[in-house]
Parts: sequence; C-alpha cells; structure tokens
Amino acid sequence: MRSYYIDEFVPGEVERLAEHLESMELSAGVGGLYWLPVPQKLLTPIQQDHAHECGPYVLALEILDGALRLELLVRARNKLRCGCVAYAEQGLVNHMILYLHELLDDLKIAS
Repeated sequence: MRSYYIDEFVPGEVERLAEHLESMELSAGVGGLYWLPVPQKLLTPIQQDHAHECGPYVLALEILDGALRLELLVRARNKLRCGCVAYAEQGLVNHMILYLHELLDDLKIAS
C-alpha cells in the first residue's frame, strides 16, 4: 500500500487530532480510522463519471500509537471494487499532504 507516514508526535497530540476528526464527523466507524474527503475537482475522469454510483471518494487516515498514516488509495465509499478505485494522482497527493500539514498546524500539533 502506498502511504504517507508521519511519526514521533508528542504524547497526547494524536489524541487531540482524533478528537478534532471526530468532531468533523470523519470517523470510519473503526477505532483510529478516518475518511478524508477527496475534493471533486481532483477526481480523475473515471471517478467523476462514477461519482453518483460509487462515490463519495475518500482517503483513509489511520491514527497509530504516536503516528499518522495517510493511505494514498482513493476509495469509493459505496463500492469496494471498481475501476474508479485507484491510487491518487500526484496533484491529489500533494493537496492531501498539504491539507494534513495545515490541519496539524491549525491544531498546533508539532511533528
């Protein structure tokens, strides 16, 4: 699995992030897993075509013990297997990494 990993957080910081993600209603229903929505403008043409049937599209953010792992697989929330489920293209990767860093900055969480 391709992913972006950040570790060595100060104790308690990832818990603050988890609380914030919970308040944003991004929980995946499994402890420590959150769905980050993919902006419509960054979907591939096939994802845009399948958005009504397969979407919404998300990236999984997993909160581990003192670390974060952002999976770079674009998942369709309404279908497990389809041609629209694919690894993120570079523009989306850049956007989501920047989003994650800005979120951490906003919460004053150092990494």
